[in-house]
Amino acid sequence: MSQWVALAIAMVAVCAVVLSVVVLMQRRVTEDDDPSETPDVIEYMVMMIGVVYAIVIGLAIAGVWEGRGAAQADALAEAQALHEVKARVQVYPAGVRDKVRADVDAYASYVADKEWPYMRDHASLSAKGTALLDQVRTDVTQFDPKTDLAAQAYQPVVDEVAAVDQARAARGQGAGATMPGMVWFGLISGALVTVGLIFALQIRRSPRELLLAGLFSALISFLLFLIWEMDAPFGRGLSVSADVIRRIVLKT
Repeated sequence: MSQWVALAIAMVAVCAVVLSVVVLMQRRVTEDDDPSETPDVIEYMVMMIGVVYAIVIGLAIAGVWEGRGAAQADALAEAQALHEVKARVQVYPAGVRDKVRADVDAYASYVADKEWPYMRDHASLSAKGTALLDQVRTDVTQFDPKTDLAAQAYQPVVDEVAAVDQARAARGQGAGATMPGMVWFGLISGALVTVGLIFALQIRRSPRELLLAGLFSALISFLLFLIWEMDAPFGRGLSVSADVIRRIVLKT
């Protein structure tokens, strides 16, 4: 089932629950009940709790968005460094150059096609990807330059392989979910409290009040879903794509 279909079902379910509770509560209201008698302090507390929760959920969205941006930057840095390795070995002898480029392509193909799904399923880097990168490093570091031009290119190529390794390590850091479980507990508990406080204001069954209650609960559901989607930068619907490696390194 698509992530967005699941979101739609969740939003409809939350709205249905909220509206059902409102309707059931109204059946128990006596004729002499006056909603204008709601104490001012309750309205003040509802407003303050709503503001505090809005700040918390805004910080959570900013945090996961920043994490996703960092993951995208790491993937771009890794792709660019791999491209530089392939470009800088142009001055190497044909046999060494072709071997380095073939191993770079093998690593990039594995990362784009196999390791990206592996990170989604295991929240970590794969051992085979590490072995393929080690092979590239071996190709580069064991080369003995015989010409001045090859000697000048040697250290920059080694540095670019190190940059690939660094970007790969950073990518591994963001392979799993970034939000601690305690934060999720606070977000979900805050959502339940915030939506539940709707009933403290003694809303009625008028179309306007029911519409506002439904939209408010649907908005909270959407924001929580958005945080969940971006919480794993490489693993969910809004994840960072491997297309940057295909486009820059493999030229596909």
